[in-house]
Amino acid sequence: MSATARHHDDDAGQESEGAPSPGTRATKHTGAPFVEDEFFGAQPASRATLPHPEPLIDNLTRCVIEILAGARDLEQIARWVDDDVYKHLLKRVVLSTRARQAKGQAARRPNFTIGSMSIYEPRDGVVEAVVIVVGKARTRAVAMRLEGFDTRWRATAINVL
Repeated sequence: MSATARHHDDDAGQESEGAPSPGTRATKHTGAPFVEDEFFGAQPASRATLPHPEPLIDNLTRCVIEILAGARDLEQIARWVDDDVYKHLLKRVVLSTRARQAKGQAARRPNFTIGSMSIYEPRDGVVEAVVIVVGKARTRAVAMRLEGFDTRWRATAINVL
């Protein structure tokens, strides 16, 4: 072993605890773990920073009915819904597609009108709505919950009844 190598081995045990070893960055540990989502993830938004929810509620309702009828792709609303809602709608799309295939029906754009819309704000940055959809054969209700993240609305729950 060379004299230089012995010198480094001797110094290894003599380093102070607060000094960083060569080639590393010194960081101060605060005791709390760093969670990236707290800083870089979706940040809740207050109602004052969000646009009016009515146009989004109306458009999401129309899109969801058309998606379940097979006339629109689910990917078209992906940016407006969270992952759980997307997965839920994807299951519904698969089931409705299988039902249409079993009956030998082709996908077509449904004919419906938007009836009444009830909107509630249970807390700041959250909107819950129920929209009545009147179709030729039946009337349905679409219930949804929108939450404000990063100055825009995202649907965190959508159910077609």
